[in-house]
Amino acid sequence: MSDAPDNKMWGGRFDRPPDASFWEFQRSWGFDRRLLPYELAVNRTWVRALEQAAVLTAGEAKQLTAELQRIGERATKDPAWLEQSNAEDVHHFVELHVREALGPLGAKLHAGRSRNELVATSFRLWLRDAAAQTRRAMARLCTALLDQADRNFGVPMPGNTHMQHAQPILFSHYLHAHAEGFLRDAGRVAAAAAGADSCPMGSGALAGCVLPIDREAIARELGFSGITANSLDATSQRDFALDYLYGLAVTAVHLSRLAEDMVLFATPEFGFITLPDEYATGSSIMPQKKNPDSWELIRGKSGRVLSALFSLLVTIKGLPTGYQRDLQEDKEPVFAAHDQVTGMLQIAAGAIAATTVNAARLREAASDPGLLATEAADYLVERGVPFRDAHEIVGKVVREAERRGQAWTSLSLHEFQKFSPAFATDLFEHLTVEAALARRRAPGGTAPETVKGALADCRKRVAALEAQ
Repeated sequence: MSDAPDNKMWGGRFDRPPDASFWEFQRSWGFDRRLLPYELAVNRTWVRALEQAAVLTAGEAKQLTAELQRIGERATKDPAWLEQSNAEDVHHFVELHVREALGPLGAKLHAGRSRNELVATSFRLWLRDAAAQTRRAMARLCTALLDQADRNFGVPMPGNTHMQHAQPILFSHYLHAHAEGFLRDAGRVAAAAAGADSCPMGSGALAGCVLPIDREAIARELGFSGITANSLDATSQRDFALDYLYGLAVTAVHLSRLAEDMVLFATPEFGFITLPDEYATGSSIMPQKKNPDSWELIRGKSGRVLSALFSLLVTIKGLPTGYQRDLQEDKEPVFAAHDQVTGMLQIAAGAIAATTVNAARLREAASDPGLLATEAADYLVERGVPFRDAHEIVGKVVREAERRGQAWTSLSLHEFQKFSPAFATDLFEHLTVEAALARRRAPGGTAPETVKGALADCRKRVAALEAQ
């Protein structure tokens, strides 16, 4: 039996085979064949369900199971076999080859089921594995960030808001911030996998299965925690795919923000890091260049992931209730976004691990007196000055120093006291980077002992993620 265009999947309703151009237009084998291992697993489970329902004899079930096993083995050993197939989709591929091998017995495989529930089930199985792969990649990136944080512990840097110097922070605090974001992403991806953890098999096309099958047993055998509650909903909803795409989209945004930082930090103007040769490229004309192409590509590819989410939302938003062929368009954006994000995570982890941190330059940038203005305001607050008054007083001190062309921290105590008598001799003990860091001891702050504890806690959560 050939898998050339025919109408045997649809039965005797049609007199003529599909138009050749329409056949190619509507085929999904080119991308949904990555579901083949899951499709075969669902088929094997279905064979056992049919045997228990007395639709198949034990001997027939054994033959079908063996043939499904042979298809899986050949697919693994002979990728060209898959490339050359003209199957309509992954379901068509399996059924055609089973029928080719077993004749009338192969035709029994589809008893009591629909391709609608098959694709929903295989897609859910794939997504659960894909989410686990993504979470492991997130854990590796978090580990790379935490390793750099440990190697450079104690190094200060200017913390920015509005791209302006704000307050000093530890570079390790900055790296930990990104790790926390990717851990949240892992939680979103895990939630998407949990949303896919119900088995649709037994739902039929939309109305349920007429055969006396054990849906709970099918779900257990496939590793699902339970069954879907409504057959119409089971075959037509793709919330789990949207949830996964949303998790990937937020991850892509976080990767893009990290990439933007790394691109900036590697510029001569910042000079905070030196790009690793392994994750940079050169210029075809300017021999001195080392370009941050790894980070720029991560930043650029994020747009493709965001568009995948939007694409599936648009596909689904106008569909009437029940399975529609539009849903064939669900897998390509999800597969593409998954491939992009796992690749982005891998490259980001490698680039972070290999990056050289320029500690001296970070310390130099953190010595900007402007970063300590809040310390002076807090100093006044601790001596009873209302914060808004303290804010205004220090602002006037800074403005006067700028008018003179000198650092405001270089003014004498006498000059400070012209703006407020609350300034005393211990003021200058507060106007150091070390003092500013040490005072931020509240949980989540940038004080060294606080950051050390936060890094240790983060490592525990990353380790738990890796163990999943």
